[in-house]
Amino acid sequence: MDTSTYKTEVAAAFNSAAASYDRLGVEFFTPMGRRLVERAAPGEGARVLDIGCGRGACVFPAAERVGPGGRVTGIDVAEAMIEEAAKEAALRDAATVELRVMDGEYPDFAPRSFDVVLGSYSIIFLPDAPAALARYAPLLSPGGRLAFTSPVFTEDTFPFLPPVFTELIPRELLLDLPPQWQPERLQERFNSWLADPADLARTLEEAGFQEVSVVDEPVRLVAESGRAWVDWSHTQGMRLLWNHLSDDKRQQLRTRLIGSLDAMRDGDGPLTIDTPVRYVTATVRT
Repeated sequence: MDTSTYKTEVAAAFNSAAASYDRLGVEFFTPMGRRLVERAAPGEGARVLDIGCGRGACVFPAAERVGPGGRVTGIDVAEAMIEEAAKEAALRDAATVELRVMDGEYPDFAPRSFDVVLGSYSIIFLPDAPAALARYAPLLSPGGRLAFTSPVFTEDTFPFLPPVFTELIPRELLLDLPPQWQPERLQERFNSWLADPADLARTLEEAGFQEVSVVDEPVRLVAESGRAWVDWSHTQGMRLLWNHLSDDKRQQLRTRLIGSLDAMRDGDGPLTIDTPVRYVTATVRT
């Protein structure tokens, strides 16, 4: 798949999911976004950019921290995501928030426009993330910070998902996926720079950053039931995989996941999965 086709597919997937994205009663992106903002620690009056902002999981916590003297700009390639985030901004009367449709791989801002650049589970969708990160370094003021999250990628885990799903998703169900969406191909792409903290640090240093910190923390994913999780999975990155399954295999996987996830619940209680998340912070090199 060429880059243009890939971006069109990603944008279409998130445009379709925008109305329900992170709004189906599953807690994950919101607490992760808030924690990322805590780690980035933008101060009063700071100028913040959020790459792939979605519906604002980082945007609004950042706006709270920077206060009326600051500014938070959210960009996303999916127009519908920006529309939904704009609705939320209006409800919150968030006057310091600006939202723009933009390709995160090629940010269109003047040098030194920001003090903090964020990206929560969004950098991984950029076709050439290491090259893109180098374009963000000049956008930061002296001493400015980059902070982003990603899954913790290892050889035996399924991309985008907690390790438990390695056993829950049979590989034979995925044989009809296009080559570029095969788990092995995705792992090869991400593992090339994200899996090993040393590789990650080296990549960021080559992109113009220093003082790289890589910390893995669990985020508790909470869903009402297995069905709630599966419905929610159609609104996030896994939608790209669901879209490529045939109808019968999609139904097989849905049935298997609902049953397996419900078996993990404590009686009638919610499904809880501690999901490892990688928090990366760095300072721009001056």
